[in-house]
Amino acid sequence: MDIPKLSILSVCLMMALQLACAQNSPDDFVKAHNAGRAQVGVPPLVWDETLVAYAKEYAKVRSKDCEMKHSTGPYGENLAAGSWDMNAKQQCKSGLTRKKFYDVGSNSCIGNEMCGHYTQAVWRDSTKVGAPGRSARMGGRL
Repeated sequence: MDIPKLSILSVCLMMALQLACAQNSPDDFVKAHNAGRAQVGVPPLVWDETLVAYAKEYAKVRSKDCEMKHSTGPYGENLAAGSWDMNAKQQCKSGLTRKKFYDVGSNSCIGNEMCGHYTQAVWRDSTKVGAPGRSARMGGRL
């Protein structure tokens, strides 16, 4: 392969990598969550490396069986999976779309609908966020 073609390939690969990483950076997770939090007037979240480390360890456990199962550990969790490799914004949006099933007056989910992913994301006492950025065998990101 000659140098010009190799250079173009390198630039294309770098651009593809930047695009992929740019949609899953800590800032992307924080911004996606904080957009939903701003809608309900709660303070923004900050990125936390302790949560990242915990999430990475738990993702290792779940990557063995790909079960969508909460850790029952010391932190609130939102797990996300899709038939594609979800980026940070898509993962967060999947929880925030559950807002329509939350009744503020009773502080509960409407009917038999699930809204826990929404309430976890916008809960006033949530102050930090972290994510492992790891894919399970089935293809979705944990």
